[in-house]
Amino acid sequence: MHDSVSILGCGWLGLPLGKLLIEKGYKVKGTTTRPEKVTALTAVGIEPFVLSLQPYPDKDQLPSLTEFLKSTILIVNIPPQVSKQGAEFHSSQIRHLSEHLKVSPVEKIIYLSSTSVYPENNREVTENEQLTGHDVTSRAILKAEKRIRHLHQDWIILRSGGLMGYDRIAGKYVAGKKGITTGETPVNFVHRDDVVEVICAVIRQDEWNQVYNVVAPRHPTRKEVYARNARDYRFELPEYTPNTEAPFKVVSSAKLEKDLNYAFKFPDPLEFSYTLQER
Repeated sequence: MHDSVSILGCGWLGLPLGKLLIEKGYKVKGTTTRPEKVTALTAVGIEPFVLSLQPYPDKDQLPSLTEFLKSTILIVNIPPQVSKQGAEFHSSQIRHLSEHLKVSPVEKIIYLSSTSVYPENNREVTENEQLTGHDVTSRAILKAEKRIRHLHQDWIILRSGGLMGYDRIAGKYVAGKKGITTGETPVNFVHRDDVVEVICAVIRQDEWNQVYNVVAPRHPTRKEVYARNARDYRFELPEYTPNTEAPFKVVSSAKLEKDLNYAFKFPDPLEFSYTLQER
C-alpha cells in the first residue's frame, strides 16, 4: 500500500487528482467547504471532510482537521482570493494550518502556488528569480510559500500557470470583448491533466525541497489561442486594440521536465483538449 495523501481543497483540480491517486493505490482524504460536495468526493473513493479555513478553522472543525492531517503527504490546494478576502487572508490561512502541521504526522507537503509571483519583465523567467512580490497577490503567495518552506516537513512548491482544459477554455472568457490589449503576449497555460500528472510524478519520484514551474513548454500568443478556441467552439472573436505593446513573461518549465523526466501530455496550448461541459 502506498502512502496516504490528504488534499486540502478538492474542487476542480483536487477532485480529479484524488481520483487518480486512488487509482494508483493511495488512500486519499479530501476537503470541501460545501457539504453538498461530499457525495462527489465519496463517489470516487475520497474520504470527505467539510473544512474551511476562514482563515482559521472553527473550533467545532478542529477534530476533523486533526483527523484529516493524519496522512503522510499533504497537498495544499487553496488559491489566495486576495480581491475577495484581502491581502493577509491567505498567509493567515497557511499560518493557522502550520500550527496544526507542527503536531501532525504529515511528513511531506506539496503547495500549489502560481506563476503570478513572477513580474512581467518582457523575458523568460525561471525558478531562480529573486522575487520580492510585485503586487498584493504575489506578496501573499510568496509569504505562504516561505511559511511552507520553513516547516520541519519536506516540501515541494509547484508554481502553476493558467489552468485550462475541460470546461476552462480561454477563448470563452473573451468572446465578443472589445479593446483587448494583450493579443500579442505569449500565454503561460497548463492543462489540468498535466498538473495532476506532475503531482503524481513528484510523489512517485520522492525528490523534495524544490520549486517547480508547471507550465506547458510552448507559448503561443493569446490571439492565436483565442482564434483556435473560436474556430473549434464557435466563440465570437474578441476585438483587439492595435499597436499596443503589453508587458509579458515567458515562464520556463525546463527544470521540471529535466528533474522529473516529465513529458507534458499537452505541451502546446493550441492543442489542449476541452469539453464544453465539465465531465
